[in-house]
Amino acid sequence: MEQFTELNDKLMEFIRAQHLFFVGTAGAEGFVNVSPKGMDSLRIISPSEIAWLNLTGSGNESAAHVLENRRMTIMFCSFDKQPLILRLYGEAEVIHPRDSEWESLSGLFPPHPGARQVFRLQISLITTSCGYAVPLYQFQDERTTLNKWAQKHGEQGIEQYWREKNQLSLDGKSTDILAEQSTL
Repeated sequence: MEQFTELNDKLMEFIRAQHLFFVGTAGAEGFVNVSPKGMDSLRIISPSEIAWLNLTGSGNESAAHVLENRRMTIMFCSFDKQPLILRLYGEAEVIHPRDSEWESLSGLFPPHPGARQVFRLQISLITTSCGYAVPLYQFQDERTTLNKWAQKHGEQGIEQYWREKNQLSLDGKSTDILAEQSTL
């Protein structure tokens, strides 16, 4: 295992080549959450900072966890010929569409209907490990299902979905997705 305090050019190149990453979060107590992410939703801001766009989904665990406990781990895993596992450890913050930084950060990504948060991670430790036991897989394509679902529901339908499915974590903790000043 190697450790770094900042992303170097080689690690940034590896991250940019990945179609999939995993986000791990946990509150002070309760369930630990690990979520797969894709759809061109991660950007390197600097050698010590990344941002990822969180799209509407069936849960909103990362938001609830980060409000209570800012720790986050992001893992990338090579599934092709050259094995590598890369983990970014740090503290994250949640940026909602109602926040002043939303426009500048969400503008780093392609437009996605149903975008609900951007998470910004300040990296404190980076590790790499071999990944020799990770199987070989080939990327075929991005799924279009989520964007089609969001387009079909429209802004009002998405907000209603947030009200029904995205306000509380599995542990009953608030995600702050629909604060009083919230607008889509």
